[in-house]
Amino acid sequence: MADRILKIALSPVLLAQALRVRKTAASLPEPPGPRAGQIGDGRPLRLAIIGDSSAAGVGATHQTDALSGHLTDLLAAHYTLDWSLHAKTGATTRSTLASWPEGLGTLDIALVVLGVNDVTRQGPLRRLLDRRAQLYSRLQQDHGAKRVLVTGIPPLGDFPLLPSPLRLVLGRQAQRFDAALMRQAQSLGVEYMPFDMSLKPEIMAPDGFHPGPTAYRHFADAVFRQIQHEQTS
Repeated sequence: MADRILKIALSPVLLAQALRVRKTAASLPEPPGPRAGQIGDGRPLRLAIIGDSSAAGVGATHQTDALSGHLTDLLAAHYTLDWSLHAKTGATTRSTLASWPEGLGTLDIALVVLGVNDVTRQGPLRRLLDRRAQLYSRLQQDHGAKRVLVTGIPPLGDFPLLPSPLRLVLGRQAQRFDAALMRQAQSLGVEYMPFDMSLKPEIMAPDGFHPGPTAYRHFADAVFRQIQHEQTS
């Protein structure tokens, strides 16, 4: 309730700031590079990465320096990896459901990287939770995903690009959404990975909103550790 009152009181300022931020955040392109392939040597592992601009690698100059490139390199040392990337700048849980990835096939692991745009688009939390449940169910039931890994929402209150008071409002909402999504994931048997990476300006992209190559490497390391922990336990 307090967040809602704050948003109403500050709505003219927040709207103007949000429009400027959206324009700046959309200025970087999705990097070129492969979005599917087979690599490595070992037991088979079928992986799909589904998400928004961070999954798409915005902030890197090539997919090899983005999340998909770093993660597939790590996994290829242990598995014969059949992987694909299905990500788009601006993607939300709603848009992902509406434009379901083509050719997804049967999966061992689905990595879901969504949430920032769910917060910035200001949709109701209840509706987001309903849509997330649909998304997880579709991955598990239609594509046989044995594991669904979901990355937590970054602390938008720490994003270098965001001005005040927009940073404060989005930061509070991100915390609330993230906590609810984590509780939901636990109840549905989904692996939720809290966001625990530093957002220091030196590891961010020039726009101050997206990860840079160093941040993507840390991101991939965390996902790899999660995959290996459960695969070997």
